[in-house]
Amino acid sequence: MTASPFDLSGKVAIVTGGNGGIGLGMARGLAEAGAAIAIVGRNEAKSNAAVAGLRQSGAKAISVVADVTTRPRRRHGRTCQPRTGRIDILVNNAGINIRKAPHALSLDEWDSVIKTNLTSASCARRRSIPR
Repeated sequence: MTASPFDLSGKVAIVTGGNGGIGLGMARGLAEAGAAIAIVGRNEAKSNAAVAGLRQSGAKAISVVADVTTRPRRRHGRTCQPRTGRIDILVNNAGINIRKAPHALSLDEWDSVIKTNLTSASCARRRSIPR
C-alpha cells in the first residue's frame, strides 16, 4: 500500500469561515484527507451544523465561535490549540461580499469588507513555520 501525497492523518486544520461555502468545502476536503478540523466562525449555529456534518462523515471536528475582524484576532488559534493539541494548517478563508459597486458602499461597509477579507488574514501568525 502506498501512502497518498494528500494524507493529512494526525494533522489539525483551522478553517476560518469554514461553516459554509468554499470554507466548508475546504474543511471537507481536509477532513477527507485525514485532518482533524476546527471550524472558526461568527455564526455558532452554522458552525455547529458544519461540525455535525463533518463528524457524521467520520471526521474529528470542533467549532470555535470567533470574529476574525475583532482586535484580538489571533484568539481563535489560542482557543483551538488547547482543544486540538496542535495547529498544523491554517486556512484563512473568512470573507464577505456586499453586493454593491465599491463607490456605493458606506464607510462602515467598506471597513467591514477590508477588515474581514484583508486585515484578518494579514494578522495570522506564522511562527510555527520553519524559516
